[in-house]
Amino acid sequence: MKPIFEKPHEGQWIGNDIISLNFSVPSNPIIGFIEGDGVGPDLWSASMPVFDAVVEKAYSGDRKIYWSKIYAGEESFRLFGSYFPEESFDLIRQCGIAIKGPLTTPVGGGFRSLNVTLRRKLDLYACLRPVRHVTGTPSPMIRPQDVDMVVFRENTEDVYAGIEWKSGSDQARKMINFLETEMDVRLPIDAGIGVKPMSPLATKRLVRMAIKFALDNGRNRVTLVHKGNIMKYTEGAFRDWGYEVAREEFGDVTLFENELERNHQVHIPQGKILVNDRIADAMFQQALLRPKEYSVLAMPNLNGDYMSDALAAQVGGLGMAPGANIGDRCAVFEATHGSAPKYAGLDKVNPGSMLLSGAMMLRLMGWNEAADLIEQGLSSTIQSGVVTYDLARQLPGSTEVSCSGFAKAIVGWIKKG
Repeated sequence: MKPIFEKPHEGQWIGNDIISLNFSVPSNPIIGFIEGDGVGPDLWSASMPVFDAVVEKAYSGDRKIYWSKIYAGEESFRLFGSYFPEESFDLIRQCGIAIKGPLTTPVGGGFRSLNVTLRRKLDLYACLRPVRHVTGTPSPMIRPQDVDMVVFRENTEDVYAGIEWKSGSDQARKMINFLETEMDVRLPIDAGIGVKPMSPLATKRLVRMAIKFALDNGRNRVTLVHKGNIMKYTEGAFRDWGYEVAREEFGDVTLFENELERNHQVHIPQGKILVNDRIADAMFQQALLRPKEYSVLAMPNLNGDYMSDALAAQVGGLGMAPGANIGDRCAVFEATHGSAPKYAGLDKVNPGSMLLSGAMMLRLMGWNEAADLIEQGLSSTIQSGVVTYDLARQLPGSTEVSCSGFAKAIVGWIKKG
């Protein structure tokens, strides 16, 4: 049987010391990768040469990534009898940074979701989903270039905490009886029951990261997205706790809509960040009609799931949507779409999500020159008309290529550039 992992012969661990996006990276880091299930191996085999090519081009051999395979998902189960061995979590902690393909949650007992398990086990409490149009990508929007938002989705609480009981189960009946006898709440006896926890700790650390990100990246708006008009003590509390962080920890740089209105100001003063909030359903409309007015969005788990996918649709779909799960100690970047098992092994799907997630990873490492090359190569290749099937059907006259063929075209552009 294979060992669960082996340290590469060369390279240095980044280690377990990210601490809210502030850390140093050696010139020869070891970065973990999880191929993933379904189309995951296709995506990874196409993407890794692109990552290596941009690092070589940007730094002429002075920097290099050493890749360490991490087992998870179906391959891990076949080899080790576990979908996510404890040693794999340990390796992610050791690497500090990892990148992954999509994972399929197994049917039946065990993990509720491999992705949720990963986030909760490593306390990757912030899901970052930057949404920006890559020039040349077909979109249903007239002006997709107006969309430039970064979603900060809380990753550990809300209904995704998985606290629920099946209709008709003893546990559900006990909860219903408790609510009736102790809280005077009337529910059908056969109702399924779920619990939606939200805490000051989880909310505040998410909003804190979102505001720090805005400060570090020259963005002057942070919007709290919630459904607090209905769920006052969960989503409404998320809003209130978010404002508390802004006032108490960032009071010297933040201001609020009522202050702008009171001072009859239209523009946000230089060096200040406007912190405001929007009801979730209204925010969906705002994202379509007035996208330029929003930059960083912080929101609870379920809202963030919906919103990030909807925004991705505005710029071309999940095939072009990067993502990352970040905590105070490590970060895992990921292709945000599913494992698409019907396309597994066909070398067909668009690797854009994985490539752009790699660009996110490189930016977190401070390797911006290499990240720029990924984005430029991706855009230039699409504009040349060389695209995968999902984009080809929307671009008349384009040349459809395989997943690996698309990546090779990007590498070709990088080497010529």
